[in-house]
Amino acid sequence: MKHIWSVALVTAIASSAAAQEVTVDNCGEPLVFETLPERLVVHDMNMTDMAFALGLQDKIVGLTGITGWYKTSPEFDTLRGNIPELAPKYPTVENLVAADPDLFFAGWYYGMKPGGDVTPDTLEPFGIKTMILTESCVHLDKDRPESSMDLLFDDVLRLGKVMQVEDKAEALVSEWKDELAAIEAQTTELPKPRVFLLDGPADAPFTAGKFAIPDAMIAAAGGENVTHDMDTSWGRSSWEAVATSNPEFLVLLDYQTGNGAADTFKFLQEHPVMSQTDAVKNERWIGLRYEELTPGPANIEAISKMAQAMHPGLN
Repeated sequence: MKHIWSVALVTAIASSAAAQEVTVDNCGEPLVFETLPERLVVHDMNMTDMAFALGLQDKIVGLTGITGWYKTSPEFDTLRGNIPELAPKYPTVENLVAADPDLFFAGWYYGMKPGGDVTPDTLEPFGIKTMILTESCVHLDKDRPESSMDLLFDDVLRLGKVMQVEDKAEALVSEWKDELAAIEAQTTELPKPRVFLLDGPADAPFTAGKFAIPDAMIAAAGGENVTHDMDTSWGRSSWEAVATSNPEFLVLLDYQTGNGAADTFKFLQEHPVMSQTDAVKNERWIGLRYEELTPGPANIEAISKMAQAMHPGLN
């Protein structure tokens, strides 16, 4: 009887362990978790917003890449509470190992650089698994689909599955899809303005190509991204190419320093070729924050803002 009980107990424990094992896609490779991660480090505001939206604060032992570049909002600070920032910009391996996380949620050029010191391979020996932001996978794998809002939806669902809050993740994604369907219903019959996104003044414009989520956001708002044909996520074009496309509407990344996006628009007004475009001449633009233009929960409200600014009179 004692032997039978022992076998039953071992079987039950094995079944429980198997039930906890979770596998998610990670840039085309399986990422396996035998147990629920208890200690999470998140890079960047957009990915932190995903974790906050799922109520994971009690699992987060550190953030990286927040204050080195961006101004936070009072809402973000409230949700963050006393979660420490381990590094203001990109973390080092030492930063991460000292926090002893089970999981690092980051991306290529979102906390990690190909061939850099911090990569999934350099963290693995320390028992740290890395979940990679899907938008960033294109930096190592050029055979990726063009951007869609699934870049946000799938990452939230992946994080929800790994952290065993799938119901919350699924409810969020369902709500977001309903909101976007309502916007599409209002814009589908309207003319689609040509839209150009600019990440600040520069000698050559840094903007969003076909693999970056703003490309999908512009489409969801009822516009057409003039740099859609760029075979990259975020990258540089030329002022001549952008001006030739004659954008009718501008999305300007607002880092909330100085006069923010207003300074960028002034730069365009004084630019020899961009000043001649319809968008600049007609002063048609919107400023959006970094976390609104990188994959994260703020994308949904940002799409609504863009749609209303692009299509005057929209509810």
